[in-house]
Amino acid sequence: MTVSLNRTALTHARRLVEQGKVVRDERDAWSEDAPSTDDENAYIEKHGYGEYGEWFLGTDTEKNAETKGRYSFPFGDFSKVHRCAVISLESRAAQNDHDDIAKAAKNLLELIDKDR
Repeated sequence: MTVSLNRTALTHARRLVEQGKVVRDERDAWSEDAPSTDDENAYIEKHGYGEYGEWFLGTDTEKNAETKGRYSFPFGDFSKVHRCAVISLESRAAQNDHDDIAKAAKNLLELIDKDR
């Protein structure tokens, strides 16, 4: 498995934060705020895997582009960036030695918190 930073998703996340499309929630809220499997499937059906992938900072190019398994490290709910998701993904990325993803998440978190 080769997971690398999804730069398209990072650009998408930054743009959303700059537009104010962010939920400034607390650290442990992601388990309740994360989209359900049904939400994910509905989004894919409506928008396709290309747009679905824009909500994940990690991508595994060894996996088929038309599968959920290609994407990891979600940062939002398909409408807004969630601060709690960014905190969670930064921690998981660092634990799994995905330093580029962890650094990108840290920078994204700083952008989110800049206007607090």
